[in-house]
Amino acid sequence: MIVTKSWLNEWIDLDGISTDYLAKTLNSIGLEVDRIQSYSVPNKIIFGRVLECEKHPEADKLNICQVDIGASTRQIVCGASNIRAGLDVVVATIGATMPDGTIIKPVKLRGVESDGMICSAKEIGLEDTQDGILELDSSIGEYTLGQEVSENSTLCDDLIEIELTANRGDCLSVRGIARDLSAAFDRPLKDKSVEENEDKRVGIGRILSLSHEPNLHVNLRYKAVDLKDLVLPCIVKLRLAQIEEKRETDIESVMLYATHSSGVILRAYNYSFFCEDNNTLAKAHLASDDNGYASIMAKEKASTVGIIQEDVSKVTYDEGTVLIEASYIPPDIISRKMQEVKMPSGPMYYRTSRGSEPELDQGLDFCLRLIDSNSNSSLYGGNIELGNDYEDTVISVSKKEIDKIIGADIDKVKITNILNNLGFSTTKSSSDKFVISVPRYRHDISHKQDIVEEIVRLVGIDNIPSKAFCFTEDNRLGDDYLTYKKRQSYRHKAAFSGFFESVHFVFDEKKVLQKYGFETLNEELELLNPIVNTLDTLRSTLLTGLLKAASHNSKNGYLSIKLFEIGSLFNSKREESLKMAMLFSGDRESQNLSNAGKPAKVDFGFFAQKLSDIIGDFKLREFETSHSLSHIYQCAEVMIDGKPVGELFRVHPTVEDDYDLDVTYMCELDFGKLPYGLKTATNTSKYQASFKDLSLIMPQDMSYEKVKTTIESANVNNLVRFYPVDRYSDESLGENMSLSIRFVLQSSEKTLEEEDITSSMDSILESLQSSLGIGLR
Repeated sequence: MIVTKSWLNEWIDLDGISTDYLAKTLNSIGLEVDRIQSYSVPNKIIFGRVLECEKHPEADKLNICQVDIGASTRQIVCGASNIRAGLDVVVATIGATMPDGTIIKPVKLRGVESDGMICSAKEIGLEDTQDGILELDSSIGEYTLGQEVSENSTLCDDLIEIELTANRGDCLSVRGIARDLSAAFDRPLKDKSVEENEDKRVGIGRILSLSHEPNLHVNLRYKAVDLKDLVLPCIVKLRLAQIEEKRETDIESVMLYATHSSGVILRAYNYSFFCEDNNTLAKAHLASDDNGYASIMAKEKASTVGIIQEDVSKVTYDEGTVLIEASYIPPDIISRKMQEVKMPSGPMYYRTSRGSEPELDQGLDFCLRLIDSNSNSSLYGGNIELGNDYEDTVISVSKKEIDKIIGADIDKVKITNILNNLGFSTTKSSSDKFVISVPRYRHDISHKQDIVEEIVRLVGIDNIPSKAFCFTEDNRLGDDYLTYKKRQSYRHKAAFSGFFESVHFVFDEKKVLQKYGFETLNEELELLNPIVNTLDTLRSTLLTGLLKAASHNSKNGYLSIKLFEIGSLFNSKREESLKMAMLFSGDRESQNLSNAGKPAKVDFGFFAQKLSDIIGDFKLREFETSHSLSHIYQCAEVMIDGKPVGELFRVHPTVEDDYDLDVTYMCELDFGKLPYGLKTATNTSKYQASFKDLSLIMPQDMSYEKVKTTIESANVNNLVRFYPVDRYSDESLGENMSLSIRFVLQSSEKTLEEEDITSSMDSILESLQSSLGIGLR
């Protein structure tokens, strides 16, 4: 988007604002300045007026002009085709250095003296208007004959090219850019409205009628003018050259200039195109064409709204009636339609697809004032319009929400001024809440975050104090997620240890559960319609399912079977719980050279170690299961941090035979009690540990649990851990046995000396003697 400072100044007062500060402000509010180009006219180039203009006697293409330059009149020979008496022109006087380096000197052209040069726009360093010499008029502001052109701020202007993002179609006009600057500088837009008396004008309804199909989502507004003697102002020619646009006719140039200034899409139509059979009433019809585009129709298509105007409907004459159309169609509709059905587009499609200006009145009035002030044309009174119902987008956001998103306290009055200057309505707001009506030209605003973004860009990101980053979002990780992650963790650990997951229905056979002594559902809670007879109740254990799976594997020839399952169980009241079960049957490892093809069978200790690889440290204590799957002499309760979490046992030999299994070990654990979470590191002593063995004489029927409890309750200094290493009995010991226990002692403060070790061991022996009556062998 290209603008100039003087062009912007027509819409907003930029007095006291330099071009550099203007560019800095545009960048800070998100309108990125791509380039700045300054136009400066050299000294000794002044304003003049052609008093007389005669043909050169010796050259057909030269004219001898008498030019008033204020202080004197100079004779200048000029070859421009548009030179004539009465013109105000730019004159390079003797001694002036032109932008291309040429120095103006007195010369004789075909025998006639010439004191200076009448210049074109390009010759003085402005954009090339391609019209010969520059014809000046009041559009460039006030000037006096003999005044330096470099003093004129309209000609010596600064061009600013702005790179717009795709969502800012509202800034594809000088007025749109000025509207954002209005909010940035807190200066109002200039009022361009003019009260006109249309009482004596012929109404447009006498020459034009408009009909339309429903639901085409188009806004149209028509005016009419009897065009006569239209002359493009100097400033219009210069600015169209600056934005690198040119049209074939003056009326088309006016449409382009007014569109670039106001943002409203404007078109000029040949009036007679809409008249049929010499009928003086033009008839336009808005309808869908064969591809579904909203189009202006007469005897044939005149234009496709927002996309292209057909050549047959364009104005090619300098005098006659012209219909001026202002149109608006929502950008999402026109863009979506173009994606569905491609068609050739005109130069205005870029604007309509990104969002043109919907306030048609201001664009149409701007255009007609430009025509009226630069021609002898007469305007028709009134207008013909078609409006599409539009419901404002309303966004509610509290002051607290705005401050929270921005991270700073922005003054409410400042927020209100910013929004109002941008065209947002805040009239329905309350003391602590903004109720904001979004203007139609801001189709990119739909959420409260968009409103906050507008406030931030106008306040300036550099003006918002920095704050330390912190999370304001609530933790969304609930118990369900943590249970899922825990389950995944244990599944992976089991798989890494060589176990295969076996998944079963939550149903089981009631007869089997009762056979082995497991709990079953109360009769009134039983399944009413089981899927099969062998799955006629909800399971109360995972063990029977794993036994069946292991039996199938054994029958298929597998010698080592390792299975696990994590699943739901139900008690007699249908209360659900989550358990983890494991099974290891047969060989410890596969047959290989190291075991001579005869691997050892799994045993209690080996299975306990495999379980430890998965669930971590645990302890075992004497236990008797409530069911009959277990071996009565090889079962234990699994303890973690002093709390029972499940059972571990060898499967009873008769059950192994029932299921055709080799030696088999199983465990079932309460999954909810298994540890999961962050592990806390503990200090480890850097001093050497000492190992000491004691062989105790104790009754054969005394459990190790009693010995263990007694030693732990003694609270012996420096005792890290202890464990049994040997058990011995013979006839000489009678009903007693010898139990060897290894003690590990270590201090975090020093290397233990012999007397420290002896003191600790004496404390252990004293406690065992006093509590259990046992001592050294």
